[in-house]
This record gives sequence, structure tokens and C-alpha cells, in this order.
Amino acid sequence: MQRRFAFGGRRGPDGVHHGHDGPGHDGPGHGGRGHGHGRFRGGRLRRLLEHGDLRLLVLHLIAEKPRHGYEIIKAIEDLAGGAYAPSPGVVYPTLAMLEDLGQVTGTTEGSRKSFTLTAEGTEALTANRKAVDTILERIGQEQAHEPALPVIRAMENLKTALRLKRGSGAISPAVAREIAALIDQAARSIEEL
Repeated sequence: MQRRFAFGGRRGPDGVHHGHDGPGHDGPGHGGRGHGHGRFRGGRLRRLLEHGDLRLLVLHLIAEKPRHGYEIIKAIEDLAGGAYAPSPGVVYPTLAMLEDLGQVTGTTEGSRKSFTLTAEGTEALTANRKAVDTILERIGQEQAHEPALPVIRAMENLKTALRLKRGSGAISPAVAREIAALIDQAARSIEEL
């Protein structure tokens, strides 16, 4: 029997309380996926984007080169050193709003829609250049403040790879031993640094 707690989490069959940082919650506190407007990795990161910042950042990225939604998400994640990625549920409505405002135009290429900046988008970006520079500076400062961001990103990549491998079907004992050996070797190499 699982017992719910008023403050969240459950008591598992082992009798131990399992809070919101356990399996299925992807990280400590409110830093995991599904909380807020994107993923924060590493519990101490503050919110990188304030209200309205995403719209300007999207315009800035599209001004660099035409992009589709997934490329925008990845570009923001790269800017943040892997520490933050906006969710598709925030990026795609932002793109739709920018298209409605006439600041970007979308062209469907296969199953993806690529966006380019319009004259109105260029004007909006020019009018908000200082704000865009401030956003980029804030993201850069966060990266400088947290030198371990590449390590956090790599750990997340490892967790994702393991989940995908496990989710793709049964892992044979031989593959499980090989995965464990690779992780053990990485741990030994890290200890030697």
C-alpha cells in the first residue's frame, strides 16, 4: 500500500518516504523536468529567462539563421551550457505568437516548420537590442558562475542514454555488464583527475 503525504511524495512498499526527487521526477527539488517553463539542471540555478525574454531570444536566434522549433530549443540549451532548455510547450506557442505578430514567417519543410525573420521582426529586434544583450549577458554570467555546467550536461546525457537503452527493450546480461564496465571505467578515470 502506498500512503500519500500532504506535502508530496509517497511511502513506498519498503516503508520509506519517496519525495519529489525520486524516480520519475528527474532531479532534486523543482529543478527537474515538468516544473516551470523548461528544464533546469543542477538544483541551484536561478531562472534564466524573465517574462518576455524568450520572445526576444527566439527573434535573436532566428536572426542568426532560419531555424525550426527544435533547433531553437537546442540553441538555447547550448547558450546555457546545457543547464536550461525551454520546453516545446513554451517555444512553439512563442513561435506562433511571433508569426501572428508578423515578426517571423514559417515555411514547412517536410514535417518541420522553419522560421525566418521578417522586416517587422528585424525592427522589433533592433528596438530591443539592449534587452537582448542583457539576456545573453545573464546567460553567460550563469555559465561563468557555475563552472560544472558541462559536467551536469554530460551526466544528463548519460542518464538519458541509459533510460533510452533500458526503454528500448530488455537489456541482455552481457550488455548490462558492458554498460556497467564503461561506467566503472569512467568513474575510475574521474577519480584519477
